[in-house]
Amino acid sequence: HVVDTLLWPRLRPLIAEYPDLKIEISTDYRMVDIVAEGFDIGVRWGDQVAKDMVAVRLMPDQRMLIVGAPDYLAAHGVPATPQELLAHNCITLRLASSGSLYAWELRNGARELQVNVSGQAIFHSVYQMLNAALSGCGLAFVPQDLIQPHLEAGRLEAVLQDWAPVFPGLHAYYPSRRQSTRTL
Repeated sequence: HVVDTLLWPRLRPLIAEYPDLKIEISTDYRMVDIVAEGFDIGVRWGDQVAKDMVAVRLMPDQRMLIVGAPDYLAAHGVPATPQELLAHNCITLRLASSGSLYAWELRNGARELQVNVSGQAIFHSVYQMLNAALSGCGLAFVPQDLIQPHLEAGRLEAVLQDWAPVFPGLHAYYPSRRQSTRTL
């Protein structure tokens, strides 16, 4: 999602302008030490960028929503509380760094909950999660900017919107000159 919506639209013009430039993009949901792994730049939510890195905001803060297809919600009901998610078929994300499933981080004002949902479909990408939700497989927890066109068209419906957290937008980050990733 980040590559398609933020990075590639900004990088594509550079390839034409600088024919000697080489770009390699690696997508992964694990927490990568870009210095140790030799990357020049990383992209993370703002609150996940290490304090010793230089960070540049790429997008505004991002709201996460729980969504389902109208047919799924009609057949299984609309959850009224976060606890009711445990009785639903939730589309989950496997974290590459730990191998565990991502616990949905919900927030309602000062109240914060981590809900360990489960379901039949486990993916490694938000696009796969979106497609599963669109096909009526279950509920998904995904960025609002990704699903907004589907909400507007009525292909998806948001639930538990009072519990929709806002994450500090995505940031590009890179080491200061003292932590160069370049090798000689």
